[in-house]
Amino acid sequence: MHQAIPFRSWRPLPLITHSHNDPHNNTHNPSSSPILLNMVWENAVTVVGRRGCCMTHVVNRLLLSLGVNPALYEVEENDEAIVATQLEATARTEVVPPLQFPAVFIGGKLFGGLDTIMSTHISGELVPILKQAGALWL
Repeated sequence: MHQAIPFRSWRPLPLITHSHNDPHNNTHNPSSSPILLNMVWENAVTVVGRRGCCMTHVVNRLLLSLGVNPALYEVEENDEAIVATQLEATARTEVVPPLQFPAVFIGGKLFGGLDTIMSTHISGELVPILKQAGALWL
């Protein structure tokens, strides 16, 4: 008789946290580090949120339930303003509302926060947007 192979239905999320007081971090200013901007441009879906925020968790779970594996960037509370201004400066190519956490980037562009994700999901427009960005294939 054959033995079943253990299977995990989930993969660990790519998790990057940024701490202004991290002794292993060589950069003292988060705006000088291009890690976050590269993450936004290189991934189909990126979620930027506060560390331990329940709304960030809700956005991640919604995207995971749709079959998207978003990159997650968690920001420490004392670095929120710096990261928000950095992201707003990159998203100023189009007219966008003020940045709020969790911020969702789809296809390298600022899509919005939890309210935008939920409203487009309920209206049925989120899946086509994710397909167009390359986050979903089916």
